Amino acid sequence: MNADADKILPGSRVCMHFSLALPDGTEAVSTFDEEPLTFTMGDGTLAEELELALYGLRPGADQTLRVDGRKAYGPRDASNIHSLPLDGFPADVQPQPGMIIGFRQPDGDEIPGAVLEIADGMARVDFNHPLAGREVVFRARILAVDPPPANGDE
Repeated sequence: MNADADKILPGSRVCMHFSLALPDGTEAVSTFDEEPLTFTMGDGTLAEELELALYGLRPGADQTLRVDGRKAYGPRDASNIHSLPLDGFPADVQPQPGMIIGFRQPDGDEIPGAVLEIADGMARVDFNHPLAGREVVFRARILAVDPPPANGDE
């Protein structure tokens, strides 16, 4: 048996709990009280910067580190902030600063936007990733690791 069979390698299938938080402790996302995340290393589920922190870990390992949000989620981009007329929102949605609203794209995908302010019949909405450009604390607890498939396996 391969001594590294339970070590996270490129292509490994990983089951883990994780959280992303701001340095002040404000959690952006966490699976610790929910179902764990299961994914394949390299499939794009996690930002590459976060995957790098997992290589070599085994089940039972805990990892906590600070990550530069510009590398993980890109820099903040002022062109991703738009002013939208309030009368363009559905009647049951009353935008308020701090609200996160899902906006349907022409291709059917939905993207979140954070309402920054309301003024003069317009809502300023930020479509940057909420963690873009911010330092984040990434915490992971590895629950299970399946080795990458052998060449030719699917």
